[in-house]
Amino acid sequence: MGTPDFIKDVRADAGHQLLLLPGVTAIVLDDDGRVLLGRRADNGEWALIAGIPDPGEQPAAAAVREVYEETGVHSEAVRVVSVHAMRKPVTYPNGDICQFMDITFLCRATGGEAHVHDEESLEVGWFPADGLPPLRDFALFRLKQALTDGPTWFDPAAA
Repeated sequence: MGTPDFIKDVRADAGHQLLLLPGVTAIVLDDDGRVLLGRRADNGEWALIAGIPDPGEQPAAAAVREVYEETGVHSEAVRVVSVHAMRKPVTYPNGDICQFMDITFLCRATGGEAHVHDEESLEVGWFPADGLPPLRDFALFRLKQALTDGPTWFDPAAA
C-alpha cells in the first residue's frame, strides 16, 4: 500500500520535517525454519516485512496484516522480539524525514503461498537462516534476536 493516508494527511501540514512514527517488523518463519523476505520496490534490497500500523490498530495485528498484504502469506504473531527507536532518521527520495519506533514480532506462517502481493515488493521468498541474501545490519540483528528465543530486547542504555 505504501504510505498510509493518515501519514499523507499529516505531511500536508508538516511538510518534510522529521516525524516520529510507529513501525512494526515481522520475522516470519515457516515449519522448516525458513525466513520470509521481500525485495523492496523502493530500493531493490531484500528486507524483513515491515510497515506502519493504522490508527487504533494493535501492533501484532499490523504485523500480521503487513505480512499478508506484501507476501500473500497468512501468519500469526508468536512473541515480541524487540522494541526500539531507530537511531538515525530515514530521508526518503521525496525529502520526507522519518524516525521509526519499531516493535519486531516473531511470526509463524499459517498458510498461503509466498508471492508478490502488492506494489511494495519486487520479489518475495523463503530463505534458510544460513542462506540469506544480503540484509542490512539492523535486519540481521532483529533476526538474530528472534532466533535466540530470548527475552524481548530493548536498549538497556536508554532504560
